[in-house]
Amino acid sequence: MSWSALMTRTASSAILLIAMGWVLFGAPPWVFGAVAAAFTGFGLHEFFRMVERKGVSLYRFLGLFVGVMIPLSISAGFEPTKGWELVLMVAAVLALFVLQLTRQDSSQTIIGIGTIIFGILYVSWCLSFLVKLRFMEVAGVDGRWLAAFLILVTKAGDVGAYLVGSAIGRHPLIIRISPSKTWEGTLGGMACSVGAARLLSQLAPIGIPAAHVAPLALILGIAAQLGDLSESLVKRDCQVKDSGRAFPGIGGVLDLLDSLLFTAPLCYFYLRHFVFR
Repeated sequence: MSWSALMTRTASSAILLIAMGWVLFGAPPWVFGAVAAAFTGFGLHEFFRMVERKGVSLYRFLGLFVGVMIPLSISAGFEPTKGWELVLMVAAVLALFVLQLTRQDSSQTIIGIGTIIFGILYVSWCLSFLVKLRFMEVAGVDGRWLAAFLILVTKAGDVGAYLVGSAIGRHPLIIRISPSKTWEGTLGGMACSVGAARLLSQLAPIGIPAAHVAPLALILGIAAQLGDLSESLVKRDCQVKDSGRAFPGIGGVLDLLDSLLFTAPLCYFYLRHFVFR
């Protein structure tokens, strides 16, 4: 990456970081839910568009509607039954089959339905755990700091992997998926995730016991690298370099969210089952 491209990426990241801080700590709670829903919708749109480049016909609007409803329902507290998001996905499956029955051509039924449901699971359901963290109700714990912890630790891993890999990366990780990623960068990213978590736990009231900070950060660091690789695998299959061009120097919304899609559910489950039981 050239110096100008690096500066563009740094500027975009700084603006996003400032905006994230305002959404979490300065804006009313409903703004966070609206922003999460918007990012979910744009991320799903990019995913469906990439798949459509392969010639797969999709009922993308149904997928977008269900996908956006998941974070909105969580942030609004509208969950009439346990696992409400799964109920929405089941309803989407039924609706997709009904829509397929009206088509003249049934050759892409399984691929079309499977892609929509996978997209909702991959983007919307996984990202919805960030919303659950933000609105988590635990005595003495501020969900805003839990969400900030997740985002900062995850993105520290992304930045660390890029910087360390660019500086000393010599051993490719998986060439067929992402030739630029190296083992040195991956390990550097994990170390930066742990370092950022330890630093944040000293400076802010995140509410996570000290004994759990490093183990959780290491899990998130590993998951962040896997999330980045997984999106690279999808893009490689769809033969695109970036999912979109929403953020100069970064790429699309899905490029921004890829690591969070794996770290958000793992962070939520870890805290729920091992910390805030």
